[in-house]
Amino acid sequence: MDSNTIGIIILLSSFVILILFRFPIALTLVASSLLTVIYLGIPLPVIGQQMIQGVNSFSLLAIPFFILTGQIMSEGGLANRIVNFASLLVGRIRGGLAMVNSVAALFFGNISGSAVADVSSVGSVMIPMMKKNGYEADYAVGVTIASAIQGVVVPPSHNLVLYSLAAGGVSIASLFMAGIVPGIIMLIALMITGYLIARKRGYGKADPVPKSQIGGILLHGILSLSPAVIILGGILTGWFTATESGALACLYSFILAFGIYREAPVSSIWKILIRTTRTVSMVFFLIAASAAFGWILAYLQIPGMVTDLFLNISDNPLVILLIINILLLLLGAPMDMAPMILIMTPILLPVVTNLGMDPVHFGIVLILNAGIGLLTPPVGTVLFVGCAIGKVSIQQGTKAMMPFFYALLVVLLIITYIPEVVMWLPHLLVK
Repeated sequence: MDSNTIGIIILLSSFVILILFRFPIALTLVASSLLTVIYLGIPLPVIGQQMIQGVNSFSLLAIPFFILTGQIMSEGGLANRIVNFASLLVGRIRGGLAMVNSVAALFFGNISGSAVADVSSVGSVMIPMMKKNGYEADYAVGVTIASAIQGVVVPPSHNLVLYSLAAGGVSIASLFMAGIVPGIIMLIALMITGYLIARKRGYGKADPVPKSQIGGILLHGILSLSPAVIILGGILTGWFTATESGALACLYSFILAFGIYREAPVSSIWKILIRTTRTVSMVFFLIAASAAFGWILAYLQIPGMVTDLFLNISDNPLVILLIINILLLLLGAPMDMAPMILIMTPILLPVVTNLGMDPVHFGIVLILNAGIGLLTPPVGTVLFVGCAIGKVSIQQGTKAMMPFFYALLVVLLIITYIPEVVMWLPHLLVK
């Protein structure tokens, strides 16, 4: 065997072994990269250079601002107001609280861009409320965790920013616009599934909203959703970059949460900043580690090999895309979302672009696959958080989630094989 082949074996085997021994994914990426460059005789400082270069991007500044905005809105009691707004819109449908849950998760995802933040904030309100109104706990958990996945696709998702970076600078504006229609389709699919289960189990409608409260609910709902409008509007009009829009949304959410609503003391900002710093530090170290790992992948020409492998399996794009989706769903079970995006993008993007697939389109497909992975053990973060809030076992939560899981798979197939669903808005609005 030549040195490159042995290098590939060292890289991949060390990665798998360290993962099996439950090493943190970022440390695993760095360790695998170091072992490989030592064998290949590449100077060690190259790894450090690639790690620094990986985080040396102005666009990445958007991530801390998006995360901080979501943290402020969550701490400031915005989830309750979004739930009330959603209840006003869809509460009178059979299984009303499930419908409210799905819509509220979509709205909150517009702010947080995080499925875990979504299920933590909306779930903390909706799951106890649904249980109090006669809904079984497993159903409440199932609809909550499935609905939270909308947050990874609908803008402004920081996962889309990660993909933009990993894909070599794909337009963030195009990715944000591309996530809107799939997000709406996900909402419709989840609401239909929730409605059918609600009819089967005999759940009724939510209590009507008193007419005297409608005006206030509308006002507070619009104010609570304004950060997403600031971010998307600023980017779309070209007035602000993604980073500048995130900073403005952060300032607005601070004024709204601590200046107008005042449900949380100003002193809690320190707790918010600590949580945000912890999250951002983990994300940025992961990005740096993935940059080094990605450089080694490129040096060993692994993306080209993977492309040839897929093309040798079949020359039918439909078959290759199905195989890629199955692969991503399987990887989503043991792998968290961010590392999956950062590792698989440089490997699979050459494959799909060779088939004529737009990088923006593939980005949404990849993100949804990774989001669905958050529902599946052993690394089903959203599943675990939802079950903890609802006080049900992982087995109960998984069983209740499965109808919604199948609905999300149908949505995945739609956005994979009908590119116009994803690309219509970017082509229309992004110049």
